[in-house]
Parts: sequence; C-alpha cells; structure tokens
Amino acid sequence: MTHLPDQGPQPGVHDLGYARLDTDRLERTGDAEVVYGAGKTPSQVVELLQTLHATHPGSAVLATRLTVEAQEAVTAALPDAVVDPVGRTAVLGEPGVLRGTVAVVAAGTSDAPVAAEAATTARVFGAEVDVITDVGVAGLHRVLGVRERLDAADCLIVVAGMEGALPSVVGGLVGVPLVAVPTSVGYGASFGGLAALLGMLNSCAPGVSVVNIDNGFGAGVFAARVARRSAPRERKDA
Repeated sequence: MTHLPDQGPQPGVHDLGYARLDTDRLERTGDAEVVYGAGKTPSQVVELLQTLHATHPGSAVLATRLTVEAQEAVTAALPDAVVDPVGRTAVLGEPGVLRGTVAVVAAGTSDAPVAAEAATTARVFGAEVDVITDVGVAGLHRVLGVRERLDAADCLIVVAGMEGALPSVVGGLVGVPLVAVPTSVGYGASFGGLAALLGMLNSCAPGVSVVNIDNGFGAGVFAARVARRSAPRERKDA
C-alpha cells in the first residue's frame, strides 16, 4: 500500500478533525461559511462558531437549524451570541455595513420559523431587513395594505405554506426581484410543503424564483446578495 506524504495544513482550511472549515470563503464570495447545526453536537456548534468568529472578527457568523440543546450551549458558552429560538439560529459578531433592503413577507404566523431564519440570514449576509407578517391571501386587503413597503425593498422573500399562492399575488403587485419559500405548513394534501412548492414553481407571475421547502437560509442568502448589489433607485417623488 502506498502512503502519501503528509502535506501539512491546507491553506484556507481550518481542520478541527470532525470538520474542515472553509476560512477563505469570505474572501472568495464576500460571505463567511455558515454552521449547519443539524446532526452536530452542541459542543461542536460552539467550537465551530468560536473558530469562525476568531477567523473573521469583523464579520457576523451564523449557525442554523440548532436544537434546543445547542441553543442552550451557545447561550452558556458565548454570551455575546444572539440566539433566536423561533428561527433556531445563533449569530456571533456584528455584520459590516448593511446595503440594500430585503423584505421578508410571511403568509401566516405558522410560517414564522422559516421567515425568522430567512430574516436573520439576510441581515448576516449584509442587507437591511423589513419583516412583514401575517399577510396571507385569505385576506387580500392585508397584502394591499403593505404594497408600499413591498415596492420599497430591493429584494423580496415571500414565505407561505398551504397552497403557496402568496408569491404569485405579490409578484403581480410589484416588480421587485422575488424569491419564494414554500413551507411544510398545511393539512394532509399539502404533502409537507410539496403542494406549496409546486404552486410556486407554476406561478403565473413573472420573476418569481423558488427555493426548496423550508429553506429560509437559502432564500436569505440569495435576497441579501441581490439587495446589496442593487443600484440606488430614484425616488418617485423626485
């Protein structure tokens, strides 16, 4: 058997044994690596957050999909971290200068966990965030009442379960770039969010992009990158 020589530490990689952190990601993409908490022990989540923060002290670092035990461990070990039990996230450090605005639009309060994950992610990834809650299509007047806030954003994240109709409605009201997030909220025939996913993929409104079921994180990253690269818009009353 041939044994390859030990090549030593790999540049841009911080090897913790159970994980190999991509510490060059911030320089390559403008965004630091994120800790996906599912399947990791609480102590691993704490160490990963600490290591990322030490590597990028001038940026916020994020952990998602944290169990209750992991949230408690982060709170105990990292008192400066902001832990959100609704979105199941933890943020250590402060983001830099925020550019552009992402509006996170949730159809109902049952969609709050996914909306919260999306909002936290968008802010960590460098955008201002405006959260608009409980404006589902069962009461269209609620959507119409926030149209100006929708139009003022540089990118929209629209979160909905059930039949997933809200992104089509919003996409027909404003011409803002929009990413739709189907959630696993609904009764039996919603098939754990599949009905909402298919409804969004078949949207009749142009310009609607779609992420996977409950993927608030992916939507937050996309929307923040759109918002922070948006050119300043002229005021309509100018």
